[in-house]
Amino acid sequence: MSDVHAQTVSYVRETMLPEAEPPVTERGAIKWLRENLFSSWLNAILTILSLFVIYYVLSHTLGWMLYGIWDAGSLTECRQIRNELYGEDASVACWAVLADRWDQLLFGFYPQDLYWRPVAALLVFFVAVSPILFEGVPRKLFYLTAAAPFICFWLIWGGTIWGPIVVALGFVIAGAIFRYGAEMVGPLLAIIGAFLVPILYWLLLAGPLTGMLNSIAPIGMQYVSSDEIGGFMLAFIIGITGIILSFPLGILLALGRQSDLFIINKTCVTFIEVIRGVPLIVWLFTASLLLNYFLPPGTNFDLLLRVIIMVTFFASAYMAEVIRGGLAALPRGQYEGADSLGLNYWQSMQLIILPQALKISIPGIVNTFIGLFKDTTLVVFVGLSDPIGFSNLIRATTDWNGIYWELFIFIGLCFFICCFSMSKYSQFLERKLRTEHR
Repeated sequence: MSDVHAQTVSYVRETMLPEAEPPVTERGAIKWLRENLFSSWLNAILTILSLFVIYYVLSHTLGWMLYGIWDAGSLTECRQIRNELYGEDASVACWAVLADRWDQLLFGFYPQDLYWRPVAALLVFFVAVSPILFEGVPRKLFYLTAAAPFICFWLIWGGTIWGPIVVALGFVIAGAIFRYGAEMVGPLLAIIGAFLVPILYWLLLAGPLTGMLNSIAPIGMQYVSSDEIGGFMLAFIIGITGIILSFPLGILLALGRQSDLFIINKTCVTFIEVIRGVPLIVWLFTASLLLNYFLPPGTNFDLLLRVIIMVTFFASAYMAEVIRGGLAALPRGQYEGADSLGLNYWQSMQLIILPQALKISIPGIVNTFIGLFKDTTLVVFVGLSDPIGFSNLIRATTDWNGIYWELFIFIGLCFFICCFSMSKYSQFLERKLRTEHR
């Protein structure tokens, strides 16, 4: 067909049609509803049933929550206000218990004039972990990350400033032995020395050295005993400490379980299987009751510290199995590729193996963290006053005897916010590290 003929044929378009809006069913909220809620007759029935359940629950609870009473000094006074405003048969929440006892639910028996110290410790913690969690944060904050555990300890417990500094010196000694000892005595002896020497230093020299430095320069703050720490502050201390310490310990246990060295392999296997084979509550009772029998007479081993150690060991055993699953999921070629590059064991683990294994293990790792944080409520059985323990103490008073749902809703909401935040961050991290579609 010639060009002239093409220009004269009626069905040959000379201009483009203007862009048109897509059909209503293929855009916006209607498309989302059709694809997600009414994609089939079964989904439509389930959607309608779900809406009915949501309506039924909200119709019976929303008014109870929204019309709750906030200004009352006791449950009796709260009921009197309810009778005057809504009648005796009305069902309204008595949120006044939260307004009256919020400080105990959050801080326990911590001195009220010192509330700024745990708040400052929490802010230091968030700033310190920011360079680990997000890329855009200045890398210089890693110095604060290294110092944050000792700063937070001093802010919460107080006392002399030399105690955290002397303890931090033990980690410096461990790092120096691990870094320079491998070239001098071999990697195995360096690892053993980096583990044993700081323990001997803390047991034998840390106390006298702290006392000597404090006598020379007495710098410190008011000391707060562990008995005064409770509520959500206690849950945060145990949960965050357990999470931070169990992660590297779990990595070492996972690597040790795969080691070809007989002693290291069997030690890690025994530790993992024994810890995982016993419920956490049993280990907490062990830390509370039985551990003192193995200590020298007159030794005052803080109960909170014992609980933190047991919780850390328990979480690290589960963490080791999660990370071992990530290591096992890697193809054998990754290990062989690391060997072909001439990397030694630690270099291959740091640069090739562990980054991939940890990426695979992110869901399991975060799940372990969430479970650990929720398990902090078990410390109520060994005499520590976590949020659940303080709710029992509050309900045991004459003012608030008989109140239940308001306290448990508040506690559950706080735990949900923390656990949901960890879950959302793990999803963000998975999307960020996803490389198969790049």
